Amino acid sequence: MEFDPTRPAFFVTPRFHPMSGMARDVSDPATLDPVGRIAEASEAETEAVLDAVSAVQAKWKRLDAKARAKMLHDLANVIEATDHRAAAILMSREMGKPYPEAIGEIANCAPVFRYYAEMARDEAGKVAGTTQAGSFQYARYEPYGVSVHIMPFNFPVLLMCWTVAASLAAGNGCIVKPAPATTLSTLEFMKCFGGLPEGLVACLPGGAALAERLIASPRTHAVAFTGSVAAGKAVGMAAAAAMKPAVIEAGGSDPMIICESAPLDVAAAGAVTAAFHLSGQVCTSAERFYVVDAVHDAFVSAFAERAKALRVGNGLAKSEIGPLVSEAARARVERLVADAVAKGAKVVTGGRVPPEFDKGWFYEPTILTGCADDMELLQSECFGPVAAIVRVNDFEEAVTRANASPFGLGASVFTTSLAEAMEAAERLESGMVWINNPLIDNDALPFGGWKASGLGRELGRQGLDAFRRTKMVILDHKPVVQGWWYPYPDDWFLDSGGRGTG
Repeated sequence: MEFDPTRPAFFVTPRFHPMSGMARDVSDPATLDPVGRIAEASEAETEAVLDAVSAVQAKWKRLDAKARAKMLHDLANVIEATDHRAAAILMSREMGKPYPEAIGEIANCAPVFRYYAEMARDEAGKVAGTTQAGSFQYARYEPYGVSVHIMPFNFPVLLMCWTVAASLAAGNGCIVKPAPATTLSTLEFMKCFGGLPEGLVACLPGGAALAERLIASPRTHAVAFTGSVAAGKAVGMAAAAAMKPAVIEAGGSDPMIICESAPLDVAAAGAVTAAFHLSGQVCTSAERFYVVDAVHDAFVSAFAERAKALRVGNGLAKSEIGPLVSEAARARVERLVADAVAKGAKVVTGGRVPPEFDKGWFYEPTILTGCADDMELLQSECFGPVAAIVRVNDFEEAVTRANASPFGLGASVFTTSLAEAMEAAERLESGMVWINNPLIDNDALPFGGWKASGLGRELGRQGLDAFRRTKMVILDHKPVVQGWWYPYPDDWFLDSGGRGTG
C-alpha cells in the first residue's frame, strides 16, 4: 500500500502495511485540526515484524563490510535525492516545529549513514600482543542481532537516523518505535529505506506498552532510547532485566554561564537560540543561566530585546516559536513558571500564553530573573521556552552552581578568557560542553550525558560500539600440546613436608 496519513500503517522494508487496531486522530498543536490517524501495533503485528527483521538480519550480518557500506551509501543517495517537503510539513503539523527546522533536520540525515558506512568498514577488531608464542590472539566485533529504537517527538527523524545508521552498519536489523506525536512524519520518511534488503528495517507505531513488549522480547538484543528521565529509567530497568545493552539519552536541564568577558551581543544571540530553539523542546536547551554580576543587567537587557523579536506562530507560517507539542506540555511550563514567580522570580518578558492565540498550545518566550535553587524550574527539565536567570558573583560560583544538578547532558559558556574556557571544559559535569557556540553536534564525536541524563553514547566511534559486541579469538596455527595442560608434572605439587618441588 502507499502511505496515507489518514490510514494507520506500519512499515517493513520495502512496503507499508495496514494496521488492525483501533485508530485515533492526530491533532495539529497549532490549530487543533486533524492531521491524520495512527494506531497501536497489536501483538500479532509485533510478532510478524520480529519474524521479518530477525530472518533478514541473519543474512545481513554475513555480508562483508564493503557490501553493507555500499547499501548505506545508496540509502544516503536516496535521502539526498528525495523531496522531503511532505515529511517536513507533516512534522510541522504533528508537533509544531517551524518548517525551516523540520526540513533542515531531514537534510542532516544522509551524512550519518555515510559516516557509519565507512566507520564500520574501517575497523572491525583488534590484534593484541600475544601471550604465548605461536598464538594469534585478537578481538572481533559482531552485531547483537535486532535493535529497538524508541524515539522522541522533538527530532523524530534525525535522532532515529543517528542510532539506526550505527546499528545497520554494525550488522543489526532495526525496529523503530516512533513517538506517538510524530509517527506520521517518521513513517513518511521511512520510504527512503525501501532499497535495503526486504524486512531489515521496520517502523512500528505504538506507545509504552509496545516499547515494553519489544524490549522484553527474546528476539531483540539491544535498545536505543531518547526521552524523559523517568521513561529512560524505566527503559534502562527493563533492558537490564532482559540483560540487554541500552543507550539512553534522558534529557537534562542544561546550564549556560555568561562570564564577565563575554561579548554580550554574541552571548545574547546565542542564548536566544539555545533557550528557545524548538520552543525549548530540545534535550540540550539552555534552561539555567548563571550570569556574573558585573554583566547581569546588560546581558538580561540584550537577551530580552532579542527574545521579544521572535515571532510566535504556526510552524508553517513565518515564525521561530511554534506551539508546544501538547496541552500537557504547556500546562507543565505554566506550572513551573507560576511556582518560580510565587517564590520570588521576576518576569522580564513572556510568562504567558500569547493573547492573540485562542487555539493551540502556544507559550511566549519567557525570561525570569531572581531565580533560586528552591524553585522547581531549576531542579527539573522544563522542556519549554523558559530561561531561568541566576545572578552569581563570579565564574567560580557559576561553575559550582551549574554542577549542582542531578542532570549532566550539556553545558554552555560564553567567554573570551582562555583560562575560563579551559576551566569550563575541564570542570563542568556534563557529557558535552559548548564554548561560545551552543547546541552543535558532530557525527564523529560522542553525544550523551552524565548523571541522570543518560547512559552510553550516540554518534562517533562509541555510537557504533553501542550496537556491536566483542568476541575474543585465540588461534594457534600449529597445534601443539601446551606445557600447562593436564596432567600436571609431579614436581608441580607439594612434597610430604609441604614444600614445593617444582
